[in-house]
Amino acid sequence: MSLFSGLRERLTEGLRRSQEYLASGLTAVLEPDRPIDESLYEELEELLIAADLGAALAADFTNRAREEVMYGTVTRADELRPLFRRFLADTLGATSAALDLDHRPAVILMLGVNGSGKTTTTAKLAAALKADGKRVILAAADTFRAAAIEQLATWADRVGVDLVRQESGSDPAAVVFDAVKAASARNLDALIIDTAGRLHTKTNLMTEMKKIAKTAEKALPDAPHEILLVMDATTGQNALAQAREFKDALPLTGIVLTKLDGTAKGGIVVAIAKRLGLPIRFIGIGEQADDFGEFSAAAFASALLGEQAHSEGRAQA
Repeated sequence: MSLFSGLRERLTEGLRRSQEYLASGLTAVLEPDRPIDESLYEELEELLIAADLGAALAADFTNRAREEVMYGTVTRADELRPLFRRFLADTLGATSAALDLDHRPAVILMLGVNGSGKTTTTAKLAAALKADGKRVILAAADTFRAAAIEQLATWADRVGVDLVRQESGSDPAAVVFDAVKAASARNLDALIIDTAGRLHTKTNLMTEMKKIAKTAEKALPDAPHEILLVMDATTGQNALAQAREFKDALPLTGIVLTKLDGTAKGGIVVAIAKRLGLPIRFIGIGEQADDFGEFSAAAFASALLGEQAHSEGRAQA
């Protein structure tokens, strides 16, 4: 699976507000003839914090910059810009891993709060896997919202995959059990499970997610094989707080970032990858099935800085 045609360009456009702020700020701070001193480091760190990268990540980069200057590999202020791009790509790619599809079926659990784009992302992932030659089935386990079931049913018809569903209000775990058994009996390649995004309290939501995961394991040992958290990139620091709650409840295996088609919060992507130690597996840009693809650290770093993708990361895309 790879980035669909044109997705790179839409990523760059989607991050335009973020990169306009960050790129212009770096240009102002890193003037070629400016002395590399404490004043520069302080301004650089403040800029990165303001760009939603977070204090810890900003400090990490300025420390790396100090080391490169000390060792003589950086001698001019403007040389810190390509160093920053490599730092971003390294940070984002440090935990990268391919989606685990070695099982049959590979059971993929999709988590996320309502409004994150979880149901749409579930369908987009199904479309991407089907385009890659995989036989896929969906499960509508967000039974608390009739609209979510109908939305996934519409997507299943559009994508051309089967859907396991029950009536609104039924037990989500029962849907998951039936879906795992159906996917196993038909020897399908992947089962993607859409789950609830909101219950009466966050505690109830996490309890329900744990129950669903245990039910999947009961129906098929070692399942689920992937637990992906779908996150709305426009929510900034709130996205990080949500991710921590889900990670505390379940062993997340990766993140899918949505709504990257108009966010001024691009820096939070880097902070999430760094603080949670989780790979960003996919990105979503727009509402169409092909507005979706694998995440490339090099492409994202370049888009965030308003640059062309550089050769060291093209193989990732």
